[in-house]
Amino acid sequence: MDPEGAATRTSVQARTGGSGTRRRGEALTGAIGLATLEELARTSFEELSFDKIAAAAGTGKAALYRRWSTPAELVLAALTDPATGFGDVPAAPRTGTLRADLIALLTRLARALEEPRGRALRPLIAHRHRHPELFEHVHRLVIRPHLEVLLTVLREAAERGEAAPERVTERVASVGPRMITLEAWECDQMDPREVEAVVDEVLLPLVQP
Repeated sequence: MDPEGAATRTSVQARTGGSGTRRRGEALTGAIGLATLEELARTSFEELSFDKIAAAAGTGKAALYRRWSTPAELVLAALTDPATGFGDVPAAPRTGTLRADLIALLTRLARALEEPRGRALRPLIAHRHRHPELFEHVHRLVIRPHLEVLLTVLREAAERGEAAPERVTERVASVGPRMITLEAWECDQMDPREVEAVVDEVLLPLVQP
């Protein structure tokens, strides 16, 4: 995901940057985006409204309606914003070994899932059947690009002889993120040793030549 701590820094800025002043531009957009993700993570998409988001962001509804037509548009904007969401997809780690690359990628995912941007994905994924169009956009803009990075890591490992080429598939690549996501949502905070266990006990045996 994007550099560690981006969402945390945005949270601090969003809550303190407007003290005594009227926020505008990026400061206001960041506050609205963060409030959107926090509200979504706390409740559900069905309960999300411009009224609640505006109140949480400390602004008026007009500021939201000037930029977005629906809560779905706002959710997508917040999730893809580099300041509050996942932003641009980072390059593959390329540490030199498949094990280290996988640990780096899945650790990054585990940390992101502890932040508002990651916790906001939970209701969208869990209730994707209720809002299939929204989930399709989230999958295309957020989930799929990061899966491609993992596939790149596996393909490069296959070229080095660390992975069997026939094992480099989307299904295999998705195993790690799915396990990390489930574990993170069950315990709220992921133990780094669990990430290593997923890599050593599941992923490496799955792709070994």
